[in-house]
Amino acid sequence: MRLINYIKESYKELVQKVAWPSMKSLQSSTIVVMVASIIIALGIEVIDLAFENLMKAIYSLLY
Repeated sequence: MRLINYIKESYKELVQKVAWPSMKSLQSSTIVVMVASIIIALGIEVIDLAFENLMKAIYSLLY
């Protein structure tokens, strides 16, 4: 009985109490997330390449 009540209350909350964003808001948020992800990925790539070159330079001095 508690499970059925929980499901009913959850459905009621999702339908009546949650403020769902508009489609335009979702699209703009998605674009922001995609751009931020690309910028972070490029930043990590730059750091990775710099570290790779640094390690190659260190190894070339040692061997």
